[in-house]
Amino acid sequence: MTSLSDIIDFVRKKTGEDSIRHDTDIFDGLGCCGDDFHELMDDYFEKFNVNSDNYLWYFHSDEEGQNIGGFFFRPPNERVKRIPVTPALLFEFINKGFWDVKYPEYKLPKYRIDIWINYLLIAVVLFWVIKSCNN
Repeated sequence: MTSLSDIIDFVRKKTGEDSIRHDTDIFDGLGCCGDDFHELMDDYFEKFNVNSDNYLWYFHSDEEGQNIGGFFFRPPNERVKRIPVTPALLFEFINKGFWDVKYPEYKLPKYRIDIWINYLLIAVVLFWVIKSCNN
């Protein structure tokens, strides 16, 4: 049977942080964000056999790296109020067997315009590089 101290140990190993309590916010309190946060959550779902179908990452963490398009159109995590993930919350959902956060109502755009802007910028840069090489 998994205990709360097992979850705290799991988070400690994943983050490298020692001062973790049951109510520590993994994102804000430990500075675990971006890909590190997403890897921690993926490993949690797999290791503790928690169904992640209802998990919405953008309520809990940010994205990794720079998002130039995000300067013009906010990414999903900046359009919702963040909900902290703590070891106590992770422990609760192990016992339930599924991710059971009751998310507030929200509306996201159908398409991520910020990502499309990034693609467009990459295409322009590639076009410029290819054109420069041919001259």
